[in-house]
Amino acid sequence: MRTAVYAGSFDPPTNGHLWMIEQGLKMFDRLIVAVGNNPAKTYSFTVEERLEFLRASTAPSDSLVIAHFDNRYLVDYAKKMGAKNILRGIRSANDYEFERVMRHINADMAPEVNTVFLMPPRDIAELSSNMIKGLIGPVGWEDIVRRYVPDSVFQSLAARGGGI
Repeated sequence: MRTAVYAGSFDPPTNGHLWMIEQGLKMFDRLIVAVGNNPAKTYSFTVEERLEFLRASTAPSDSLVIAHFDNRYLVDYAKKMGAKNILRGIRSANDYEFERVMRHINADMAPEVNTVFLMPPRDIAELSSNMIKGLIGPVGWEDIVRRYVPDSVFQSLAARGGGI
């Protein structure tokens, strides 16, 4: 069984994340979408909220696992889960440079785990969780943000009045 791990903070999940999940499900027999928790970062949403956003935004599938991990390297988590692949998205030259270095470090740690890179289509290539959070606040933010995030995320943001 070809298994991949697609990991991120998903704080909050965007339509770009959903595109990556859709592509991963086409490419692999099993896709583990893993919410990472880095104690050095400050998050707007709890791990439980981010997991629920992902569950609410994806169709149930025997091929899809929504999980979380913390305090371990991604490549070690992939090995623990029986995944021979790590799925990563590249939106920009900065992403490429970061991901290129991480791919080599991961290969040093676990040469049996392959990294697969995908480049999203132009209309969602600029999406990031931080960009979404930066759009919230000014009058009319709802009309802008609504098109870039899953409905469950938008409803949560709207219920908070945009406060995150």
